[in-house]
Amino acid sequence: MDIDLLLELDKKRREKLAILERFRAKKNKTSKEIGKIKDAQKKEALISEMRKLDKEMMKVEREFKKIDSEYKKLMASVPNIYSPDTPVGLDERANREIYRWGEIPRFDFPIKDHIQLGKELDLIDLERGAKTSGFRGYYLKNEAVLLQMGLIQLALEKLRKKGFTLMIPPTILKEFALFGAGFFPQGKNEIYQIANPGKLANGQMMKEKLFLAGTSEPSLLAYYADTLLEEKDLPIKLAGFSPCYRSEVGSYGKDTRGLYRLHEFMKVEQVIICRADLNESHKFFEELSENAQELLRELKLPHRVVQICTGDMGLGKYEMRDIETWMPSYNSYRETHSNSNLTDWQARRLNIKYRKHDGSREFVFTLNNTMIASPRILIAILENYQQRDGSVKVPEILQDYVKKKIIKRG
Repeated sequence: MDIDLLLELDKKRREKLAILERFRAKKNKTSKEIGKIKDAQKKEALISEMRKLDKEMMKVEREFKKIDSEYKKLMASVPNIYSPDTPVGLDERANREIYRWGEIPRFDFPIKDHIQLGKELDLIDLERGAKTSGFRGYYLKNEAVLLQMGLIQLALEKLRKKGFTLMIPPTILKEFALFGAGFFPQGKNEIYQIANPGKLANGQMMKEKLFLAGTSEPSLLAYYADTLLEEKDLPIKLAGFSPCYRSEVGSYGKDTRGLYRLHEFMKVEQVIICRADLNESHKFFEELSENAQELLRELKLPHRVVQICTGDMGLGKYEMRDIETWMPSYNSYRETHSNSNLTDWQARRLNIKYRKHDGSREFVFTLNNTMIASPRILIAILENYQQRDGSVKVPEILQDYVKKKIIKRG
């Protein structure tokens, strides 16, 4: 990010804009004068002067558009300001654990990973998934389907009771939604673009680019794009359930086996839109984390919360924490939730404002966190709940959805 270049472009942009405003003011003044002049020669002289002014304006406008285009490209790469408690560091090695819950299970028998458990219990088929869908393809089967759908239903029920509006948003999105949420331009290579977007109502082919969403966050936020909200209606709490699609180009070679890193999965996402107040937004940041942790505690899955450092955060993040759940086959905690406070960074890109009680207008703050993402969370459930005989206990909170307490062979 070249700050000096950005400042220079901003200076030139302002200078050209000031010239254009002077030209426009002069043009408006001269146009009024022309209407009052009766002398044909004087009128023609002013009209000729206006033609010259128009040519000069066109030249300056071309220069302004070129500078403005470069300026906007650079501005799209300007990061948010980090919170004071964000650790400073280059990468994930500088992330800091701030909370831990649950006892790590100790097995007195050789453990199996979720791949072996899934195959032996006829819950997961990776071979046929790859044959049908390609690399990272998979099938969930039998009780794994019930576990996944039970998790989603449980997450939605919890959020509804906490005042969240439930939504199933579109997953085919226009570019503005992904730009507004901050997934473009930096993360564009992680997003699938639709090669054949279809036809319009009049039969013409659609020219606008369309993409598959990697999370419901951009579509939930885009619901309020170019909207002026009222302060009395804030906060707005949204829970979006959707399939998610990610190319995982940036993760080449990582987690190539099993269900951890996939091209498509299902997720319940939490989004909050609130007033432009750092203290209030931090309170909601903690609330989003607590919602997810409450579900993990009810599932009795050991987990920890990690404060993400500057070098491991996305451009728009003011503060960010991951929740990592214990996965025995990895012998470590692995990320299952990502919690972010983006202050007004997304709102500015999507033009979401609110009218304050005093009549003034301000950009809102936006926050988001995973509530549950599956089948990644199934890794933790299958591996933490495995038994000596190869069976898997069903977490008590999910037994009504699965209709059994233990998943066995046959």
